[in-house]
Amino acid sequence: MTSTTTKPSEQSDTGFSHRQILTILSGLMLGMLLSSLDQTIVSTSIRTIADDLQGYSLQAWATTAYLITATISTPLYGKLSDMFGRKPFFLTAIGLFIVGSLLCTVAQSMYELAAFRAFQGLGAGGLMSLALAIMGDIIPPRERARYQGYFLAVFGISSVAGPVLGGLLAGQDSILGITGWRWVFLVNVPFGLLALVVVTKVLHLPRKPKATYRIDYLGAVVLSIGLVPLLIVAEQGRQWGWTSAASLTCYVIGALGLAGFVAVENYMGDAALIPLRVFKNTTFALGVAISFVVGMAMFGGMLLLPQYLQVVRGAGPTEAGLQLLPMVLGLMLGSLLSGRLISRTGHYRVFPIIGGTALTSGLFLLHFLTADSPLWLAMIFMACTGFGLGNLMQPLTLALQNALPPADMGVSTASATFFRQIGGTLGAAVFLSILFSLITPNITDEMQAAAKDPAYQHAVVEGLHSTNPADVTLSKGLVAHDTSAASSVLSDSSVIQQLNPELAKPFKVGFADSMSTVFLVAAGVALIALLLVLFWKEVPLRQMGGIQAGTKE
Repeated sequence: MTSTTTKPSEQSDTGFSHRQILTILSGLMLGMLLSSLDQTIVSTSIRTIADDLQGYSLQAWATTAYLITATISTPLYGKLSDMFGRKPFFLTAIGLFIVGSLLCTVAQSMYELAAFRAFQGLGAGGLMSLALAIMGDIIPPRERARYQGYFLAVFGISSVAGPVLGGLLAGQDSILGITGWRWVFLVNVPFGLLALVVVTKVLHLPRKPKATYRIDYLGAVVLSIGLVPLLIVAEQGRQWGWTSAASLTCYVIGALGLAGFVAVENYMGDAALIPLRVFKNTTFALGVAISFVVGMAMFGGMLLLPQYLQVVRGAGPTEAGLQLLPMVLGLMLGSLLSGRLISRTGHYRVFPIIGGTALTSGLFLLHFLTADSPLWLAMIFMACTGFGLGNLMQPLTLALQNALPPADMGVSTASATFFRQIGGTLGAAVFLSILFSLITPNITDEMQAAAKDPAYQHAVVEGLHSTNPADVTLSKGLVAHDTSAASSVLSDSSVIQQLNPELAKPFKVGFADSMSTVFLVAAGVALIALLLVLFWKEVPLRQMGGIQAGTKE
């Protein structure tokens, strides 16, 4: 079945020997490392990048653009790989990701960075989903826990090293004559080139028989027309006005696009990006809905925690990366425990229930954090949130792969990733929109309340004669009753750390109060996911990998 010959006695129940599986996994792990490392590095350093490019309030564009293209390309990768084989598309995804990383390195504005991140997302859409699909092809659901440790090691390395490396690079003014934060993207290049070489050499899967297929390019185009306007209005609605002409136009185009997508998918039948017949499977349909909601809650928490640690607590990028470790360790522990127990028992339904409960609890507890909360308390809440995600992500993907026939392995895996990314994209846009809409009024209220405090009044007087330019500028503005100071931090939040602590306090409290509201909204979203999980039925896990099961069928 592969280019490597083995004795029958060496074959496992998967149809591949243990050595063959490890060889293939080495290539998959490098591809997954590219995707997971990029996300963790950028999430920690995005605040520094946005400040340097004079666009703190525009950071949602860079995040949303990447997620839009990664989301739209994911089902295309899944469907095409089902038809023509996984390897060529996995290599294409790696190549696009490398080029996109190089382009991000030379960005001169947040708008350019957003455009280049969009290109990078075209490659990212295939990295994770195709790696998981290939794993589903060669390893039966119940045996995957045996190899889960390798994938957890990759995710653990990226989750631990990514925030620290991102903070370290972003914290440097210059490295080898290149601005420090630009290395956040440049570091992807050597890893990507290594992944290309390794995957080309070691990934040998059975070739797909030659056949004539219809490719649903129209579906991808119409899906883009539906999603992009809705995501744009989610990010820009607070500035345009939710009932403005621009917002209403986006609503209409988005609704027509999504309706058109459903019509195209119905017309294309089995050739569709996401065949509508798969939603007749109630286990799959409900699992997709759960993935969507979990994606919203997950991205909400992951985006806000670095902001809280850096803006409110004053941690540097590197320090913030280290302070996120409790969430990473909680996620790894949840994934490891659920994987091992699923392998032993063959049952998975209880773990999403545990995960949904822990995720909802963790996000709700994060809602209570203030500007003065001790770090150890925040870390406990982070660990609870991470443990919840660990018990949700792996069982969800496993259940969706198991729910559909082996011939639909690419579609089922891509759908799990696709709907989670849609949820994540909407979550990122909506949660950041809520955050930025609350920051200015909350900071203004705190500054007005602080103006009655003698200690704050004294700090303002001292600021007028200070040698610190930030203190002087703010104090002059306060004396002149200039209210623009609250909104100015949206373009460069680093000014908060430059202020006298007494003058900075209203800014930190305003940020913390705004983030508290968003964490509460995210907890509400996670609660919806938990309620959906309670109605989810379990399907017995297959005893064969996708390739072996498909051959027997």
